[in-house]
Amino acid sequence: MTPQGALPFVKMHGLGNDFVVLDARAHPVPLDNAAIRLLGDRRRGIGFDQMITIERSDKADAFMRIHNSDGSEVESCGNAARCIAALLMQETGRDAVSIDTLGGWLQARAGAQGRVTVDMGEPRFDWQAIPLSRAMDTVALDYSHGGYSQPGAVNVGNPHVVFFVADAEAVPLDRIGPEIEHDPLFPQRINVEFAQVISPECIRMRVWERGAGITRACGTGACATLVAAVRRGLSARKAEILLDGGPLTIEWAADNHVYMTGPATEAFRGEIPASFWAALQPA
Repeated sequence: MTPQGALPFVKMHGLGNDFVVLDARAHPVPLDNAAIRLLGDRRRGIGFDQMITIERSDKADAFMRIHNSDGSEVESCGNAARCIAALLMQETGRDAVSIDTLGGWLQARAGAQGRVTVDMGEPRFDWQAIPLSRAMDTVALDYSHGGYSQPGAVNVGNPHVVFFVADAEAVPLDRIGPEIEHDPLFPQRINVEFAQVISPECIRMRVWERGAGITRACGTGACATLVAAVRRGLSARKAEILLDGGPLTIEWAADNHVYMTGPATEAFRGEIPASFWAALQPA
């Protein structure tokens, strides 16, 4: 399905992980997978890593629905959570808001210099919660691919595997990322991180996002990386995670919740004209 009239949008990003944000609180936004893929095409559409739809919620300030650029729907997106929180705080004039997602309920608050902190909840480690296709110790999986082995597995609202490597820049992420994402061990596919521990307070990380490919930043991936590193004794419980797009501050606090702090940037606003969807109509 496609909209019948012009469709307003906001383009935002968190450290270069970019989003098209649509507001469906007053009127539904009827986009099927083909329409989402067209909108996400960086040559024929606007282009994005994820499309975010803001919907009404009975238990939070808003519900955040997340689609990857390939049209698949996913549970959670940390960078998008900061962006939607920033929009909601701007809209309401408050310095704290709540957001519901398929991956769980989130609380966000304004920080210094335009940064936003999101309580990402408690990480999950059971193999069925990741999920994996068979029982395994998620601190260090009995798994290897392409010469990389024993990743940690964490669910922080969505599934991640984190490989610890000597040099994150040397990883052929464009080749190995999709191979691991679609490995049968991961029945719902997987987000893949390669992390280089620089110090207990600083980790360099690169990411292949499930359904989106290489992105400049992944908030949930940064959370998963910190948690996986702590479980292996490689990191302090609070550290800077250095992504391609810049740093995020991640803390796995004493209350067992993971807190992510970073920027949320509005790039521009516009309208998608009704004529844009003509490419999807049969000849």
